[in-house]
Amino acid sequence: MNYKIALVPGDGIGPDVVTETVRVLNKIGDKYGHQFQYTTVLAGGAAIDAVGECLPRNTVDVCKDSDAVLLGAVGGWKWDTLPGDQRPERALLGLRKELGLFANLRPALLFEELAEACPLKPEIIEGGLDIVVVRELTGGIYFGEKGFKDTELGKAAYDVEMYAEEEVRRIAIVAFDMAMKRNKKLTSVDKANVLESSRLWRSVVTEVGKDYPEVELSHMYIDNAAMQMVRNPKQFDVIVTSNIFGDILSDEASQITGCLQRVLQRGISECTSRSTAPRRTLPDRTRRTPWLRSCRRR
Repeated sequence: MNYKIALVPGDGIGPDVVTETVRVLNKIGDKYGHQFQYTTVLAGGAAIDAVGECLPRNTVDVCKDSDAVLLGAVGGWKWDTLPGDQRPERALLGLRKELGLFANLRPALLFEELAEACPLKPEIIEGGLDIVVVRELTGGIYFGEKGFKDTELGKAAYDVEMYAEEEVRRIAIVAFDMAMKRNKKLTSVDKANVLESSRLWRSVVTEVGKDYPEVELSHMYIDNAAMQMVRNPKQFDVIVTSNIFGDILSDEASQITGCLQRVLQRGISECTSRSTAPRRTLPDRTRRTPWLRSCRRR
């Protein structure tokens, strides 16, 4: 098979990530007889520096004409002072919207090799973890109306969280289909006790659930879900949630599976090995995590 792959190295660690991933793809091609045609395009801070905008039209066109897009990362301190609508991160949101990427599937697996890096106690993660976060990606507060206005308390800024029924329905269908292929258990995360958008979200997800009688559907508030992720992560199989809540939960999931922790530890080790600073190590997993102990002392 021949595939056209758009490469978007982006900024920071992005080019390194893309370079190593291309090496993996080439090995896959050699082993299974595939050929990959790569086209490198600009986005993010690199594009701002080169052509004055974070998402050039050519980048969008090449991505749309490709079978897949490999994106490294965008953004960095160099562009932090730019106005919000000109920041490198707008390229990421723009690509998602242009390509119709409304469903972000984020698996969180605890591999045996990374169990030592997991910050949770061994009895919590015994037997491993396998969670999938289905995050809505092209709606919600990141894409809602934004602006500034004057108030009696001074200048104010606002970002609107808004979801339409069809936006919720299509991401719910993806999540239910995913649950059907796994353990037939789905947790929908919202903040329906406070937000109208979440009340609509819960209503639509419940309605879609009627078409999947085999799937056990439960609802959970985001604050409780974030807490349960570290207290009892095995209760989760598939999680479906909004853009901003999914952003938070999927990062938390990557932390408890040891992936992010291992990256951080490696970075700390590399830095301290070049200095006289004391070596930092991971917390003892047989004891309560430090942040929990500090909370209990207050």
